[in-house]
Amino acid sequence: MTTTYTQLLAGLEHGREGRIEANVPDDWMQGRTTYGGLTAALAMESARQLAEDLPVRSVQVAFIGPVGGHVVIAPKLLRRGKNTAFVNVDLVTEAGVVARCIFGFGARRASELAFSHLPAPDHGAPDDTPTYFTEGAVRASFLRNFDLRLVDGGRPLDGTDSNSVTLWLRHTDDRAPTDATAVLALADAPPPAIFPMMKEFAPFSSMTWMAEFLTDDLQTENGWWLTRSTAETAIEGYSAQAMMLWNRKGAPAIVGRQTVAVFG
Repeated sequence: MTTTYTQLLAGLEHGREGRIEANVPDDWMQGRTTYGGLTAALAMESARQLAEDLPVRSVQVAFIGPVGGHVVIAPKLLRRGKNTAFVNVDLVTEAGVVARCIFGFGARRASELAFSHLPAPDHGAPDDTPTYFTEGAVRASFLRNFDLRLVDGGRPLDGTDSNSVTLWLRHTDDRAPTDATAVLALADAPPPAIFPMMKEFAPFSSMTWMAEFLTDDLQTENGWWLTRSTAETAIEGYSAQAMMLWNRKGAPAIVGRQTVAVFG
């Protein structure tokens, strides 16, 4: 029996000043560690309690070591101003600090500037788009919590020349809310853009992840989000990639960057 996203959040033990204790189930693991999007989402769930009603604007995550088993999530308010707040969150296991996150929160501001030069790529409807993983394909346990549809680019280990992958994605949990935590948990679901370029499997692991929320209006249709990941470099065993997330209507929601270590 799988643990849904809403069941996982409902099972968290909340303590004082934002402290959370969690036991991550096997179906949310990525090899030896918790899926990175969930790691960031658990940290955000903790940080939001100290930021109160301010919406999140930026996320910086360092994946220091494997996150698994019993995890203590400890937030610390670094600064609270009139319109902004910064919160540091450490995820701690028996091995020590295994992930460190810094969240920037900020209220909406009135400004004469209002523009976006981040158009969504061409795409069809999610229901008319083929699944990303073919039948029998090997995939990490956590990916069964998400529905991924291939819009453009290659599938894992295709050996394609394309360095970019465009996907529709959503939670398989119909009860998952459309809030910043749930969207962050979803945004890291696509495998790195280098994966379809590879011809043979080699282990890889995210080292850092940065995500910038472009809006606090996180609405979409039927839970679907469009994402594109682009591997800009693959040098000396590390890949730098850019990431984007748009809602069903093509409005940009998140822009991000990631450093991926490739072991082979």
